[in-house]
Amino acid sequence: MTRLLRFDGAVEHDPAVDAWLAARPGALGDLARTWFDAMRQCGDEVRELVHDGCPVACFGDVPFAYVNVYTAHVNVGFFQGAALPDPAGLLEGTGRFMRHVKLREGRPIDGAALRRLIDSAYADITQRVEQGD
Repeated sequence: MTRLLRFDGAVEHDPAVDAWLAARPGALGDLARTWFDAMRQCGDEVRELVHDGCPVACFGDVPFAYVNVYTAHVNVGFFQGAALPDPAGLLEGTGRFMRHVKLREGRPIDGAALRRLIDSAYADITQRVEQGD
């Protein structure tokens, strides 16, 4: 069993997250806002904070996903991504736990598959917390 990562300071709606998202203009900022909003909509227990310079969505104090904007792409990342089902093959990365989906301006996005990943990440972390992982 692996101990879950926990963050102090996650709140229901963090103004610092809104400020971070507002400071990212253009199409990449729009992508980040769209997908962080999808994370916010996962359930009543979603909390958020800015950690390591980017918005993070948590189930209570346990992170399940994040967004980050880079020069040419947006990452939609998952803290337990290695355990998520990914039939569309969107996830990238080789870390022990984390995976991400890289979104680029002007490239098609399988929005339904990405939404399923976000929902799966939330369901997965909810189960892990409830089981006491």
